[in-house]
Amino acid sequence: MTSAAHASLTGMLIVAGHLVVATAERTAFITESARAVALAREAPGCLDYAVTADTLDPQRVNVFERWESEATLLAFRGAGPSGEMAARILDADVRRYVIASVEAA
Repeated sequence: MTSAAHASLTGMLIVAGHLVVATAERTAFITESARAVALAREAPGCLDYAVTADTLDPQRVNVFERWESEATLLAFRGAGPSGEMAARILDADVRRYVIASVEAA
């Protein structure tokens, strides 16, 4: 059974939303996030992970994570972003969604 199929039977966690950073800081913020993205994608239970620039808003950074479970997310996440990166976040709207089932589109 694939990870995605397994997740559809046991529930899945999606973390999605956006961060707001200074326009002049956005490119550096996304570049510095690349290491976390790479580590997350290799982590057990991670089905998808992305930190990307918004198409329209030069201060917005979009965040999308998909995990097999809350436990796998918490095992990876630890303390979250470094103090320096966290200090650059001016605002945030990121939510957790617990998904009961998944179907092909």
